[in-house]
Amino acid sequence: MQQKQFNKRSALRFTHFSRKGYALFSVLGREVLVGVLAVSTLTYAKAEGISTSTERSAESTEHEEVKLDEVIVTGSRAPLTLSQSAQIVTVVTRDDIARAAAESINDVLKLVPGVDVRQRGGFGVQTDISTRGGNFDQITILLNGINISSPHTGHLSADFPVSPDDIERIELIEGGYENGLCGTINIITGSKQPGIKGKMRLFGGSYGYAGGNAALSISHSDWLWNNISGGYRRSDGATHNSAFSSSQVFYQGSATLGKTSLSAQAGYSYKPFEANTFYGAASTDQWESNERLMGALKASQSFGNSEIDANIYYNRWYDHYQWHKGKPAGENFHKVDAYGVALSAWMNSALGKTSIGGEWRKEEIWSTKLGKPMTEPKNTGGHDASKDIMYRFNDNRDVWKVFAEHHVLLKKWTISPAVTFMKIGKEKGLLPALNIAFRPTETWKLFASWNMALRMPTFTDLYYSGVNIEGNSELKPERTSDLQVGARKTGRGYIFEGSLFYSHKTDMIDWVTFSNDGIFHSVNFRQNNWGAETGITLLPQEWAEKSPIRKISIKYAYINVDSKYDVEVIKSKYAMDYLRNKVVVSADGRIWHNLNLHAAWRWQDRIGANNPSYAILDARLSWDAPHYSIYVDGTNILDKEYYDYVSVRQPGIVVIGGIRINI
Repeated sequence: MQQKQFNKRSALRFTHFSRKGYALFSVLGREVLVGVLAVSTLTYAKAEGISTSTERSAESTEHEEVKLDEVIVTGSRAPLTLSQSAQIVTVVTRDDIARAAAESINDVLKLVPGVDVRQRGGFGVQTDISTRGGNFDQITILLNGINISSPHTGHLSADFPVSPDDIERIELIEGGYENGLCGTINIITGSKQPGIKGKMRLFGGSYGYAGGNAALSISHSDWLWNNISGGYRRSDGATHNSAFSSSQVFYQGSATLGKTSLSAQAGYSYKPFEANTFYGAASTDQWESNERLMGALKASQSFGNSEIDANIYYNRWYDHYQWHKGKPAGENFHKVDAYGVALSAWMNSALGKTSIGGEWRKEEIWSTKLGKPMTEPKNTGGHDASKDIMYRFNDNRDVWKVFAEHHVLLKKWTISPAVTFMKIGKEKGLLPALNIAFRPTETWKLFASWNMALRMPTFTDLYYSGVNIEGNSELKPERTSDLQVGARKTGRGYIFEGSLFYSHKTDMIDWVTFSNDGIFHSVNFRQNNWGAETGITLLPQEWAEKSPIRKISIKYAYINVDSKYDVEVIKSKYAMDYLRNKVVVSADGRIWHNLNLHAAWRWQDRIGANNPSYAILDARLSWDAPHYSIYVDGTNILDKEYYDYVSVRQPGIVVIGGIRINI
């Protein structure tokens, strides 16, 4: 690749994943260092794209670094090469997902030390994801750069119409930025390959778990690409009242004509599930269904050393909940819309690379429970119900965002100041950021970053009211100021990394009780978080080419949370319930010919939840050939009894077998 190509980007071409305009923080204004590992299973992104084969030979660290330096990193709003970037992002590749014992995105993120994955039910039927002592409402989920987080509740944010088989990579950054208080996750899907390609996976296992996924990709030359996928899975449930089914369909496509690029994505998913004690121990027969539709269009126009990008997107959620399955008492219906438009531009100059832009987003809810009383109730249209149900509550808000970002690019330094102005309803804030990277040698990289973030309360925080819970419509928006420093060292056969962080948070939101009446109230409070993450990844084949072990990794994360309330608090649902210590040890290697083994052990120590610490061992044994793979997964192999939430017991040992076929 010639250097002259570094200043040429087509944000919507799918030839190489690293050139996709929806790469993480291309919409958020943060820089990405692709391939910085946070998990032993994480690998470097390759310049020629993510391999769809389940078999991959080990390559030297030095060789990977050279190849990556030829990749245009679109982690900032202006494209940067790897050597120019100033931030660190955890990247989970297609190969990582294929090798791990993963049936859902949460199974992959469990292996990231700084991520707290808390399941309700087995098989990832409902997953809460957070980082660095935050809660599930405080993390932003993107799908190909489009914000798909629900303003209703973070419980729904990890529900999206793609399966692990659709995912090419996952990009994760911990810490606040703009409206992601504690972190942002970007799910990247689709892999453009020439001609007609197909893939299929069938699986089944414990507790009546069964299903399948299939995808078809059609590419015409370099200018037209279409991909459609679909899947279904179900289970009888590993515990009482925990059966579920889930189905989804997803389309993605692009077209490039000269300097003009267009892309589109659309999806639909539906998941009804039994929810034993999900939202309270008093009911063991809860039930819920989640349904969502989404779509997005993007256009890009290049002008030499500059580019203009335009986005339009739409998300809709339907949520139907029953406190007692099949009974109207405690039944709620919610319909939520989130849609918007965004416009941005970047350009090169003698002073560096500069980008500017703005976004408008609308968030609205119709509900039988949440919002302000409606003067004219709206019929649900019988959606997900056989009887006449009326939406009697409604609320909406506008989110405005304007940003400017500049990168000063020197031989050993990258200095990237940025500023974002946000206005949400009557609330507004100026959010500055400064990211700095220093490269004293070819093998060392030092970094420091300071960022501010702002997040509005969810509609649940504002309005939910029940027997023992009371929302607060006067809640202030959450604000955080995050500082992070760290270093990364690469050598022959090893990668070492470490970081320290500190977060000062004001007007954070928690649900607490003040007296013995047992009622939880949503309140604002102050919080300071600090912690450290470190780890080392060993690549034995760098020292001994014939070593059967490809990779060994040891990672550790520590978090300390100091929360301050204006009044005495007896109980806390979230702020005083967090993951303090997490250790992840994993290994990946070849046993014989095409027979491979991946194993991961993780230990978690939680504060305040009355849940004892636990250690879980998962493994995947697979026979990997060029066009097919046969595998057996074992999760919780040691059959430990454990809880992510106090009242929701997780499954014991689970065995799943499956076959993948690539055509």
